[in-house]
Amino acid sequence: MAVEWVVAAGVLVGASVLLWGLSAWMTRRIEATVPINGRFVEVDGERFHYVDEGKGPPLVMIHGLMGSSRNLTYALSGQLRERFRVITLDRPGSGYSSRGAHTAADLPAQARQIAAFIKTLDLGKPLVLGHSLGGAVALALALDHPHAVSGLVLVAPLTHPQRLLPLVFFSLAVRPAWLRRWLSHTLTMPVGLLTKGSVVKGVFAPDAAPPDFATRGGGLLGMRPDNFYAASTEINTVNDHLPDMVKRYPQLTLPIGLIYGARDKVLDFQKHGQALASKVPGLKLQVVEGRGHMLPITATERVVAVVEQIAKRVKPPQNDPLPQRPLALVGK
Repeated sequence: MAVEWVVAAGVLVGASVLLWGLSAWMTRRIEATVPINGRFVEVDGERFHYVDEGKGPPLVMIHGLMGSSRNLTYALSGQLRERFRVITLDRPGSGYSSRGAHTAADLPAQARQIAAFIKTLDLGKPLVLGHSLGGAVALALALDHPHAVSGLVLVAPLTHPQRLLPLVFFSLAVRPAWLRRWLSHTLTMPVGLLTKGSVVKGVFAPDAAPPDFATRGGGLLGMRPDNFYAASTEINTVNDHLPDMVKRYPQLTLPIGLIYGARDKVLDFQKHGQALASKVPGLKLQVVEGRGHMLPITATERVVAVVEQIAKRVKPPQNDPLPQRPLALVGK
């Protein structure tokens, strides 16, 4: 029996080493296919990767779970950069932004990190757009750091605790950190390559995903081990602070736009959208008929219209020059 256990352990270790090496090789291939396309700035010991486009009042855009800035630059920033200075960031641990082993991943921590990012870039009080989990981060930012945001545009945001994960993200429900780390570096990449079509289909449903979403939309980046680990960590901490945030929603007085797809399979517009609107005085929910979760790509013009509506309600600081771009590392 002891010999059998030794053999089994040896097989497991050998398979893990092979899979770890395969994942590292595939990560390099993905990064060559979807390379760095923005700038870096160091904020509180972490490197933020972001894309800075256009001129005008600043608009900061925050992507969702397992996503990256490319989800939002795919179509949305191109329509906004004629009127706004659009800063689209990779959240810590996502895309090409770093998240150290001891850097917290919960909503207040991410809000604090993005508030520091805004301060580092000297953006003043920008308009902030958040999609999906990025919407929850944007809400935490407005609640905890009101000095860092002038208005919110919430696109299919997570707003309330969920007992069960959406089916498309069920693989992220790995609680022990050691198991999460092992899975991320062994099975995540090969399994992800086999199932990426169904995952993308589930996130976009009932809409069709663009054929180049994996590359131009950044879909492949979310499959890398570190990005999977970061997303799994986030999803396992996201409910820790949402109940307290829900209690504080009535305190929000800044201009807010709220839009969902009527057929969203990831976040139900009634459980999250209507529930938020019922708690924030004067907030009106907009619902796009026939559309799913990825509105920044599938209903770009509707999202742009909401941004413009909220921008008109935000009063710019009197006699303040527009924020200037700081020096940053480009593509390094």
